[in-house]
Amino acid sequence: MKNLIIIGHPDKRSFCYNGIMKTIQQTLKENKEETYVLDLYKENITFEFTKDKIKKYKELITWADRIYIISPVWWFRCTPAMEAFFDQIFTPGFAYKFVPVTKVYGYPKPLLSDKKVRTYLTHGAPALPVLTLYLNSVKLRLVMGVYSFVFGWFKTKTRQFWSVPFVSHNQRLVYLEKVKEDVKRDLKA
Repeated sequence: MKNLIIIGHPDKRSFCYNGIMKTIQQTLKENKEETYVLDLYKENITFEFTKDKIKKYKELITWADRIYIISPVWWFRCTPAMEAFFDQIFTPGFAYKFVPVTKVYGYPKPLLSDKKVRTYLTHGAPALPVLTLYLNSVKLRLVMGVYSFVFGWFKTKTRQFWSVPFVSHNQRLVYLEKVKEDVKRDLKA
């Protein structure tokens, strides 16, 4: 199967890039899976994609059977490059369309529901305040406000890693083992 890894972190030394992304890439390589890495910060630093890049990114999305999205959480959202990607690539007519119900109401019909999507979000914060005080608004917004339109309800999987800058090396290894298990599970599906 064809796998697209979309990484949205500007620092190659980060846990997102050097940990999660490399683990996914290595696990897919070990299983002789076809893989393409789309590094949004390497590709475009202005967050305004040219027509050629938009075409290329849409072709990559169309090409992929599985999509792995990796981003840290900044200000309760994905990074600016990832958000720009969502805004400019997951457009009506390509990623979804509205099906009219009445003159003033329609519902979004996902056009990419055949894709298997897994997202990894890293947080600097611990889980407790994000899950309770903020009702996990980061994941809720992403899954309900983006993915349900594009990929369909309950079609994606999102894993969050907490307190990443503060956890021990051993805890990071535990996180990466979960990533590896996820990818292996995807390969069996």
